[in-house]
Amino acid sequence: MMKTTLFLLCLLCTTAALGQSYAAAALSNEPQPLQMVSHPARAAQHAMAAEQNLLDSSGYLYAQGERPLWEVAPVKVSVPLGDVARFYRQEHLAAKKADFVRND
Repeated sequence: MMKTTLFLLCLLCTTAALGQSYAAAALSNEPQPLQMVSHPARAAQHAMAAEQNLLDSSGYLYAQGERPLWEVAPVKVSVPLGDVARFYRQEHLAAKKADFVRND
């Protein structure tokens, strides 16, 4: 077991050392000035493209007017926070208490 671990550690260190030496050989100390790429084309005014339908396979639906929110949204009945607190307090008072309390 110890020999296998030592062999794997040596293999790992050898791989790391070879990787560092390869990276050092690939990088050069010669400066490389920044060269900006030029684009001869510039923005110009031209005609717009023809209209294209993105909904080829589906139909087109158009509606006008507005629907009131009460027709669309469900009615949400909220319980006041005080009622919720009273309910939890009563539930806590009705809960079973421990018969034996141990203080260590």
